[in-house]
Amino acid sequence: MPAPDYDSDGSRRGSRLSDVADYRAAARRRLPDFLFEYIDGGSYGENTLAANVADMAALTLRQRVLRDVSTLQMQTEVFGQTLSMPVVLSPVGLAGMYARRGEAQAARAAKAAGVPFSLSTVGVCTIGEVAAAATPPWFQLYMIKDRGFMAELLATARQAACPVLLFTVDLPVPGSRYRDARNGLNVASPAARLRQAIDGLAHPDWFWDVLVRGGPQSLGNIAAASTDLGALQEYMGWIGRNFDPSVTWKDIDWVRERWPGPLVLKGVLDAEDARAARACGVDGLVVSNHGGRQLDGAPSSVAALPAIVEAVGDDLTVLMDGGVRSGLDVLKALALGAKACLIGRAWAYALGAGGEAGVSGMLAILRQELRLAMSLTGCLDVREAGRSLLTD
Repeated sequence: MPAPDYDSDGSRRGSRLSDVADYRAAARRRLPDFLFEYIDGGSYGENTLAANVADMAALTLRQRVLRDVSTLQMQTEVFGQTLSMPVVLSPVGLAGMYARRGEAQAARAAKAAGVPFSLSTVGVCTIGEVAAAATPPWFQLYMIKDRGFMAELLATARQAACPVLLFTVDLPVPGSRYRDARNGLNVASPAARLRQAIDGLAHPDWFWDVLVRGGPQSLGNIAAASTDLGALQEYMGWIGRNFDPSVTWKDIDWVRERWPGPLVLKGVLDAEDARAARACGVDGLVVSNHGGRQLDGAPSSVAALPAIVEAVGDDLTVLMDGGVRSGLDVLKALALGAKACLIGRAWAYALGAGGEAGVSGMLAILRQELRLAMSLTGCLDVREAGRSLLTD
């Protein structure tokens, strides 16, 4: 039920959301502060978070003319799947707290747009719920200490026919996120809980949609392993207690034994690590710094991308995540060698602003922005995008 002054996609009545920044503003209005800050923030001084966006913006495209752009090819293929455009919805933890059964809503929007949806290990909806709502999602794996449970979770993903496994490798321990500390997400205190309750009640549309109608609010895929989690607002502490910091390259073999399909490492920023990943026999990489939420001071994803593409050549499929806020950004990443872009905050903002309709609207905007960028650079086929699209 949208608030009286807003439409179902989160826009003000009589207005139109024009870009990802508009969805961000709409999400800020609708969501409790502690949830908005969770997705919006980064670690420490948020320098890497800012660099993701700034370094992407600093790349300049070559405007070309008289190229006959009446027909453009936006489709591409990644891991045997045809994508209507080179975009994948990245895994976002707690997305089911942004809108009622949020992962299922976003997955429906992704299916309608012809792009994959990735489900986080720490999402609210289960693999089965998302698969039933739309289509089997890409599944993102975090390794927790209970390997028996992890083996069962991988078996569930296989049985559900999840087409790709994203193994996130850049979170052996949670980063220090000052916004979450201020909002009480990593401190389970009565005062923090009271502030969050007041914050939620101050956003009645969200409260009705998610807390009243959107239960159960639990980490659906790992509910059996998270019985020591008192409330979702305290889950950063649970991550610190249960994620396995001892994971090494040898554990890739453990995962591979239990996952026969495409295996993609998410969170690679260094060319040496990229070569090690190739030696381990994975199928792809996501160049990512976890959205600037882990090691502050690490390079932006787009700055790290070219060296990693060069290091692995055509042996691995390289995707990129971080700082993608428009279709122009997608084309820039393709020009530097990525086969597709994962977007996280963009769809989380849209989901928080307007649920499934918001995500659908945001994806339509990205598609139009990409089409325009292709037209004005003379790029006729996303599969042939290269450095010649950039000015330097």
